[in-house]
Amino acid sequence: MNQESLQNMASLPGAAPFVQVPLASENLTPIDAAPPSAAAPLGWERAHSSYAQGQILELPVVGYNRGGLLVDLGGTRGFVPSSQLSNFPRRATEAERDAELAQYVGKTLQLKVIELDRMQNRLILSERIVRPPVSRSEQLLNSIQPGQQLNGTIRNVTDFGAFVDLGGVEGLIHVSEMSWQRVGHPRDVCNAGDRVLVYVIDVHRAQRRVGLSLKRLTPDPWALTGERYKPGDTVDAVITNIVSFGAFARLPEGVEGLIHTSELAEGNFLHPNNVVHEGDTVCVRVMAIDPARQRIALTLRKNAAKRPPTAAPLAGPIELDDSYWNSLVYE
Repeated sequence: MNQESLQNMASLPGAAPFVQVPLASENLTPIDAAPPSAAAPLGWERAHSSYAQGQILELPVVGYNRGGLLVDLGGTRGFVPSSQLSNFPRRATEAERDAELAQYVGKTLQLKVIELDRMQNRLILSERIVRPPVSRSEQLLNSIQPGQQLNGTIRNVTDFGAFVDLGGVEGLIHVSEMSWQRVGHPRDVCNAGDRVLVYVIDVHRAQRRVGLSLKRLTPDPWALTGERYKPGDTVDAVITNIVSFGAFARLPEGVEGLIHTSELAEGNFLHPNNVVHEGDTVCVRVMAIDPARQRIALTLRKNAAKRPPTAAPLAGPIELDDSYWNSLVYE
């Protein structure tokens, strides 16, 4: 390509002014340009055709200057301004821009013609139209995988859980995933502004939903409870909550079991708080345990004899039959 052609190329929007410099200069990078090719007219025809039909061209990058990249279209040189590249740093220094542009040389880009004027020797192409840039939040969302542990900041706490900012993507810690123990309200566990480490349960990218957990960062105490206790065992427990149908008691492992009203005492009483109070330490007996469903039935009654359930189990595993379980616990 002669000096006049290089000057024309340098006159494209955003391009550096043409200056002849020694190869050792650090200010400008000379572009090795081939002389005009006999195939150039075919290149312009292909450019016009792709522009009219909106076709995508796959073109090799053959050089660059401060303004962008030079690509080859069958002997015709096209220009891709750096602003039309999909993922090009916007606030880079001049040295960083040069280094970034140099990495494109030898690669093939998917481009669309956005401006052409053969008389002016102007052929401008864009990569952004073909591949719109992916936002930082989209990149982060695509990188999140179930099983990861991520740092985040509690953005908002509601009755059903807490929303966590993961750095541009928001996830939810449902109240059931906050602790292996019973949680009265999410604010008992975290508050807005807290920095937290969370476990990723699942990712629904189409809905932009990320399920998070705090409790899964620690071992499941229910697994240990299932190994340690069996029906008939006794253990000290702390009364944590009293409700109309009984009282919840926390075992040493941190899990809570239910002492149904019928299992609080031998005699009659008006309300469970006539028998126990929150904070009391009591010796309970394990009636039934189902770690998979996180259920422990406890009793304070001295009579250790196991009463038969009033409901017959359905065909199949007993632990899947709610009526059988409920009759065993509450009868």
